[in-house]
Amino acid sequence: MREVQFREALREAMSEEMRRDGTVFLMGEEVAQYNGAYKVSQGMLDEFGPKRIIDTPIAELGFTGIGVGAAMNGLRPIIEFMTFNFSLVAIDQIINSAAKMNQMSAGQFTVPIVFRGATGSAGQLGAQHSQAFESWYANCPGLKVVVPSNPYDAKGLLKSAIRDNDPIIFMESEQMYGDKGQIPDGEYLLPIGKADVKRKGKDVTIVSFGKIMKVALLAAEELAKEGIDCEVIDLRTVRPIDYPTVIESVKKTNRMVVVEEAWPLASISTELTYVVQKDAFDFLDAPVRRITTRDTPLGYAPAFVEEFLPNVGRVVEAVKAVTYVS
Repeated sequence: MREVQFREALREAMSEEMRRDGTVFLMGEEVAQYNGAYKVSQGMLDEFGPKRIIDTPIAELGFTGIGVGAAMNGLRPIIEFMTFNFSLVAIDQIINSAAKMNQMSAGQFTVPIVFRGATGSAGQLGAQHSQAFESWYANCPGLKVVVPSNPYDAKGLLKSAIRDNDPIIFMESEQMYGDKGQIPDGEYLLPIGKADVKRKGKDVTIVSFGKIMKVALLAAEELAKEGIDCEVIDLRTVRPIDYPTVIESVKKTNRMVVVEEAWPLASISTELTYVVQKDAFDFLDAPVRRITTRDTPLGYAPAFVEEFLPNVGRVVEAVKAVTYVS
């Protein structure tokens, strides 16, 4: 095992797959000459050359369409969005072409493409650069949506995503690129659609994904000091969702709190709440609680950022609310 940064884990995944498969290439803004906006692709231009590490104009709709066409014709593109906020410019190609092409062609075309980049807030970036779109893309059949929370998961899941024959939305966080974690020395892949129990417990189930897993795990540590034993589940993918892992945990703990960086309406937590009450209602000893962002665009001021996002205090309060209900 060795310690790497989140960005290094992503780079290793892409580089290993490009060495293994000559049809894989990376395309996006500043991925080549500048080594990536967040230095994820640092050094890759030197190794793979300008035909496989391709700088694009600031034209997301255009280079996303090129990527979809390339995938339909036998290549495996990785399309990097500097931020998923910018993917809205290209959402027609993602939703109406990539996600639907296999069905519309009666299976004649697959679209093995990965759309990856930063999602969610990253400090004082203002309302147009601080949005989380996991639930938006997860709503669309034909897409798979992956949201890793640490370097180990990021590498294993990205390698699996690149090999997958379906279009994958691979969502990272600008605030995680410098995070460090242990990964194996040899090659490994992780299955898409399988959640991971990051902490076992018996009193309440906390479910989250992506960078908000940090909040969930810190809250669990604080609650442990007061004798509340939390089980913490990292979904890792939000389409498909690993419902069985969540349901089995709730059957054990009888309580659930979902934490995510998303506006409350039609969020992943909404979906999980519905499924748990449908499939595990008789096991619940308290109503499901969820912690989301505030239901407003995110302002620029630091006080707005702090108030907007899920935090440890809000999670602790929610867990106590469900734990003390009998």
